[in-house]
Amino acid sequence: MKKTFQFLEGEVLLINKPLHWTSFQLVNKLRWLIKRKLGIKKIKVGHSGTLDPLASGLMIICTGKKTKEISQHQAAEKEYIATLKLGATTPSYDGETEETYFYPTKHISKELIISVCNRFIGEIEQLPPIFSAIKLKGKKLYESARKGNKVEIKPRIIRINELEIISMDLPYIKLRVLCSKGTYIRSLAHDLGKAMNTGAWLCQLQRTKIGTETIKNAIDINDFQQMIKSL
Repeated sequence: MKKTFQFLEGEVLLINKPLHWTSFQLVNKLRWLIKRKLGIKKIKVGHSGTLDPLASGLMIICTGKKTKEISQHQAAEKEYIATLKLGATTPSYDGETEETYFYPTKHISKELIISVCNRFIGEIEQLPPIFSAIKLKGKKLYESARKGNKVEIKPRIIRINELEIISMDLPYIKLRVLCSKGTYIRSLAHDLGKAMNTGAWLCQLQRTKIGTETIKNAIDINDFQQMIKSL
C-alpha cells in the first residue's frame, strides 16, 4: 500500500542530506517538489538544524502545521560520526579551506587520545568557528571570515554526553559524538587537536541521530523525488 502524505496539514520527513548540498538547498528542493505536486504556490517547509555543505546525514524537515514542532527537534540531542585528521589545522576547521599550519604527531598515542577525549565529556565551553552561519550585527560570520575580516566570537556552553573512539589510523581518528544542541563538531575537532598538543581538522562528518530519529529511517532526496512523482 502506498504511503499517503498530508503536506499542508503537516508532515515530518527524515531526509539524508547529500554531501556538498547546503541545508537551504535541500529545503528549497523539497518545497519545490511539494508545491509542484500539489499545484500550489506556497507551503511552509523548515528544518530542525543546519548541516554544513561538507557534512551529510540526517535532517528533519517539517511541512505545514508540523513546522510548529521544529523547535522541539532543534533542542534534541544529536549524534555524529566524525573523522579527524591530526597534525594540521585549517582556518575553517574543516576541508572548506586548505591546511595552513602543521604540527608534530610523533607523540600521539592511543592512551593520549583516550585521555584527551575523556576530558571533553560533560559540559564544556566552546568557541564556534568563524566560518559559521552565526549572525553578528546582522551578518553571517562566514561572510566576514571569507573576506579576511577579524571577528570576535563569544564562547558558549555545550554538552558532550558521549565521545566514543571508533577507530584510530593515524593521522586519522574516527569518533562517535553524542552532544547537545549548538555543538560545533568542527570546533570540537580543533579543540581536541589543541589538547593533544598538535593540530586537528574535521575531514568527514555524518549526522546519524536527532533525538529518537535515526539515519536508518531517512530517505535520499532522489528517492523522495521518485516517490512523490508516484503519489
